[in-house]
Amino acid sequence: MSEETKLHKALGSVQLWGIAVGLVISGDYFGWNYGWSKAGFWEFALAVVIVAIFYVLFALCFTELSASIPQSGGPSAYAKKAYGDLFGFFTGYLVLIEFIIAPPAIASALGGYLHFLFPAIPEFGASIVMFILLILINLTGIKQTARFELLVTLIAVFGLLYYLYFVTPFVSLNSLPQFPDIPHFSFSASFLSIPFAIWFFLAVEGVALASEEVKNPGKDIPIGYTAGIFTLLVLASCIFIFTAAAVEPKELAELEYPLSYVLQKLYGIDSILPYIFTFIGLFGLIASLFGIILGNSRLLYGLSKERYLPMYLSKLNPKTLVPQNAVLTGGGIGILCLFFLKTPELITASALGACGMYVTCLISFIRIRLTYPNLIRPYKAPLFPILPVFALLIGILALVAIIASEPFVAIFILGLGAGFGLIYYFKKESYQKF
Repeated sequence: MSEETKLHKALGSVQLWGIAVGLVISGDYFGWNYGWSKAGFWEFALAVVIVAIFYVLFALCFTELSASIPQSGGPSAYAKKAYGDLFGFFTGYLVLIEFIIAPPAIASALGGYLHFLFPAIPEFGASIVMFILLILINLTGIKQTARFELLVTLIAVFGLLYYLYFVTPFVSLNSLPQFPDIPHFSFSASFLSIPFAIWFFLAVEGVALASEEVKNPGKDIPIGYTAGIFTLLVLASCIFIFTAAAVEPKELAELEYPLSYVLQKLYGIDSILPYIFTFIGLFGLIASLFGIILGNSRLLYGLSKERYLPMYLSKLNPKTLVPQNAVLTGGGIGILCLFFLKTPELITASALGACGMYVTCLISFIRIRLTYPNLIRPYKAPLFPILPVFALLIGILALVAIIASEPFVAIFILGLGAGFGLIYYFKKESYQKF
């Protein structure tokens, strides 16, 4: 690799924890609550438990891959190593869908939170302005980017602890619905709510997309990634249970600012507590939006280096060593999505890309473990092959659930990917440096 295209190695395990949690933490502030529009409390709870188990298993496998193959292409690099160029291309397409479409969903909620604080500010306009601002900050360099991400992530975690503290006096487990008899338990509703359970954890794998900028991948990635997963599991569990035990879940099913609504309902419209929380909550949304912009730019950079995408996307700014063309391209596509898709559709489309990528990554993990036994693995996932096979089965279940919940969106995304794959297959030698 020439000096021109080397990323700056500036990240340690603490910064990786900040990126892992920051990428996902907006999922605690909004998005997951749409699951209650599809299912009751217990049905949705089952979906959340299944998804949480999946992410723990997937994290073990993904940590091994990212530590042993530290490339900014992340999942596409693993898939390419396992099954070749075309499989790598399709996997890269799926993770690109996840990381390109998640930011406009978060930006939409960010506009909603700002509108809650300042009703005179239009939601859509606020979404666009914040999106552009965070794109510009991403152009300043990885060290500054990681510091900013760590700061806003810490503030966002504090915001969730603030919420839990003030909700606790109103929590009553007796308020939770009684567990229904099995004949009355709607497994189909639980199935359809899976995409929104995924939102609690979606994009945590984005840590791997910055792996070329990690000082010591073998040590720092396992520590930062597993600590991030543990933090997210604890926060998601508390937010889900405390919220449902304090208010009627169905009241939150269509809101883009559910936690602010809860505090306002509990303490009254004149209380300052909901507004303080909402202000802090903005940092949670900013952390995720900012981190995923970082992730999708590094993904575009990595796919460009692999010649899956035009080479201009891997050009670095000589001063900041930032892939600025990738940052601007990913951000521009995300802003366009804001104009055409609603928040639940954006969430489902992003989850579709994520689950498709999880499936291809797990297939690649099994293949690489069997085909490259001598590959240097600083971390090695346990219980092979039982653990990855079990995770793969859950991943396939989640993918089918997402397709069933939004079949037209799924057909469009998968069909588009198949079309791009065919184009790549027949013209893969035609990419030229711009």
